[in-house]
Amino acid sequence: MHNTELHDDSAADHGNAIHEPRLWRDDGWTARVIKNEDDEGWAVAMIKDGESEPALVGPWTMGRDKKNPKPLDTPAFHTLVKTAAEILRRHEQQLHATLHKSVTVNTASATITVALDIVPDEDDPYALLSAQDEDGAQLAEVRVVPSFKLTRTSAEKWMENGFRKPAD
Repeated sequence: MHNTELHDDSAADHGNAIHEPRLWRDDGWTARVIKNEDDEGWAVAMIKDGESEPALVGPWTMGRDKKNPKPLDTPAFHTLVKTAAEILRRHEQQLHATLHKSVTVNTASATITVALDIVPDEDDPYALLSAQDEDGAQLAEVRVVPSFKLTRTSAEKWMENGFRKPAD
């Protein structure tokens, strides 16, 4: 018996895997079928291992008896994982876009990329304003307030001031 476990596709998750009609845990995700508090139906919550909040909560299909939820199964679980992972990926892209901005400034002699990278530290949030030439060489970097507004105009002004730290 031990030998067949080695050939199981979920061997890495073998100790944590659960495959029950209303609870399915595998591949770093947990699907839990729950009573929908808003109506008489059912919902499914998808939680990524290590997270406290679900990545996805959505309606779940009723079973044939029209009272109980349809049991979870492998195809449904894989579809839920794919959907929840896509939602997380979009959230990460949105967060990245919020925390990392850049503008390109063309000067007479070079093309400079000015970037603003916000560090959302709970105790001391800040941002780093940096400039790079077209070869990727860093020309300057200064710490600024996280609310600094990076625009082409603010980038040009920073460059004109010799990359000195802008006033808060």
